[in-house]
Amino acid sequence: MVEICLLVDAKNHLGEGPLWDVKEQRLYWIDSTAAEIYSCQADGSDVRRYFVPAHIGSMALREQGGAVVALADGLHFYDFEAQTVRCIADPEHDEPETRFNDGKVDRRGRFIAGTMAYDFDRYDANRGQRPTRSGGLYRLDCDGTVTRLEGGISCSNGPCWSPDNRTLYFTDTFDRTMYAYDYDIETGAVSNRRVFASAKGMAGTFDGATVDEQGYVWTALVFGGRILRFAPDGRIDRVVPFPIRNLTSVMFGGPELDVLYVTTMGRPMWGIPQKERDKGGLFAITGIGVKGLPEPRFAG
Repeated sequence: MVEICLLVDAKNHLGEGPLWDVKEQRLYWIDSTAAEIYSCQADGSDVRRYFVPAHIGSMALREQGGAVVALADGLHFYDFEAQTVRCIADPEHDEPETRFNDGKVDRRGRFIAGTMAYDFDRYDANRGQRPTRSGGLYRLDCDGTVTRLEGGISCSNGPCWSPDNRTLYFTDTFDRTMYAYDYDIETGAVSNRRVFASAKGMAGTFDGATVDEQGYVWTALVFGGRILRFAPDGRIDRVVPFPIRNLTSVMFGGPELDVLYVTTMGRPMWGIPQKERDKGGLFAITGIGVKGLPEPRFAG
């Protein structure tokens, strides 16, 4: 039986990026616009909070300790104990109206993260208004090299890989489209972009995503109050209704990788009732009957 519970009532402004670390057996997530990182045990206990100096779009733990964080002003290494950052690169230093958003690590230890336009406050998913398409998708290699993989993006979200590493899934949230790329796991190169799924005609639009051990893609419908599971051929395989509409991202975790963690946002946005605006927290869905895959750490 599927059960949904509010695990941590963090009252996040823009909760995002749930990340289960197998080595620590802890869950991490962020509050993007509050510039905070959170972590807790699988059951929501032992909540810890860390601060970063700018808006944060995503993070990944490092094999060498600490984390890589994608901030408004570029990619940085983060020291949890000192709560300080050291800049790696700012590939969009000449684009003050963009910031980094969602990102994840591939199975060779590279960090893939994209940017988004800062004018998202003028966006309404259901009215079709569109912000600037000035964002890009980037790859951070283990030696610190940054490569631009894609451009013309409004809001980067949901990078994740098929179990065989041959496909990268990636969402442009404001485009209401999830794309699939051919992915070369040896080089980190992408090619052959095609539409994998479209949210046009749906309530809400795609946000964060993950892939389960069977190769099916799970995505949160922000403003849509549902989680969708897509088969590898792009058809909707399953719909999980959610008690609120403002969910942002999903990630499998827990000791058996069979809990689906969900982040939500409490910031005022179009179509979000007042009573939901304090529900920016961490939710857990149990009883799904599917397991996820371990998330790698950044190898640099």
